[in-house]
Amino acid sequence: MIVVTRLNDTRFAVNPDLIERVQESPDTTLTLVGGTSYVVRESMEQVIEMIMKFRAGVIAHARSLPALDSPGVGISEVVPLASREKRAAGAPSRKG
Repeated sequence: MIVVTRLNDTRFAVNPDLIERVQESPDTTLTLVGGTSYVVRESMEQVIEMIMKFRAGVIAHARSLPALDSPGVGISEVVPLASREKRAAGAPSRKG
């Protein structure tokens, strides 16, 4: 998520993967794939920079995770602890 500012100075987070278009004329408008539009204080260049940093962070985080096919990597190292605890307590798994 990236955090942007409305013209009334309230801040909100938006999923950059849902942004279809960013335009500036003169205010910056974010248009999402569903058609929703937001006018924000940030410039088009700032929004694009935030999106690039967000995506770079996702890639950096993914690179720090062990590969599922690496020797010695079990499901317990990939599935978050909370999910493992729920299964151990008898919560149904996604498969049934």
